[in-house]
Amino acid sequence: MLKLDRTHLARFQSLIALAVMLVGMSLLSDSFLTLENGLNILRQISVNLCLSIGMTLIILTAGIDLSVGAILALSGAVAAGLLKNGLRLELLGVELQFTVLGSIAAGLLVGAAAGFFNGVTITRFKLPPFVATLGMFSIARGLTMLWTGGFPVTGLGQSFGAIGTGVFLGVPVPVWITASLVGIFVLLTRRTRFGRHIYAVGGNERAALLTGLRVDRIKVAVYTLGGMLAGVAGLIVTARLDSAQPNAGLGYELDSIAAVVIGGTSLSGGRGSVMGTVIGCLIIGVLNNGLFLLNVSPFWQQVVKGFVILAAVAIDRMSAQER
Repeated sequence: MLKLDRTHLARFQSLIALAVMLVGMSLLSDSFLTLENGLNILRQISVNLCLSIGMTLIILTAGIDLSVGAILALSGAVAAGLLKNGLRLELLGVELQFTVLGSIAAGLLVGAAAGFFNGVTITRFKLPPFVATLGMFSIARGLTMLWTGGFPVTGLGQSFGAIGTGVFLGVPVPVWITASLVGIFVLLTRRTRFGRHIYAVGGNERAALLTGLRVDRIKVAVYTLGGMLAGVAGLIVTARLDSAQPNAGLGYELDSIAAVVIGGTSLSGGRGSVMGTVIGCLIIGVLNNGLFLLNVSPFWQQVVKGFVILAAVAIDRMSAQER
């Protein structure tokens, strides 16, 4: 009975932590438990949630991606640059102009291509994911600086800006985007063969190989999806600011990994869920928002977030040892 209770407690520990934080923050601040503040929290976590969904898939395969923040910046910069200035092909003497939809598609394509490159370097050249994605981090940052010349790309127009600042049926557009992505990837991981293969690869890669799974293809697909989702996050950030900042996304990969781990996904792979990651993002969002309302210094917010991450990883390790 005790073992069963502890199993259920470990399964719902993130949800319990979120509930305790909601109750605590609502008692400490009268402004916390309001509809306006709730929508503000959802808007604030939308970018991190896009990144974290992709990071969940990657960590489920026992991988890691340190380049999502840099891919975010590159995707947003490419989309903004094409929308604002178009693309001139010197050899052909042709200048292409891009619509809003065309620039969005280009940004997503850049993100997916960067993720595909990560997957290929990891599977083809057998590089550790940490090393391969750290290399892409540097490559993407450098390409962003080359593309923008080190200066922001501004004045992108209202149509593009609606992605980050628009409201539909009283709910911010970024929240609609991330809610749609959550629904898609919950179904993908729970109801499809590809989702089951992701868990199989992360749970025991050798066993997955022996059962005939194409492990390399699965990993490449997962990293490509992670890159594309970083591209979505880049579009939201760029649209919200109405500018593509060359240094956008700095440190975002750490928040993404933190949300995934806090949400109960094991760094060893094979265990976790997209819904758990949603709860992890909400915990970080509620923590940041509540500390801000309580006028806690941003520096102390970083300290508190660090302790929360350490606690989540420690609990994950203890649970793994018990199993």
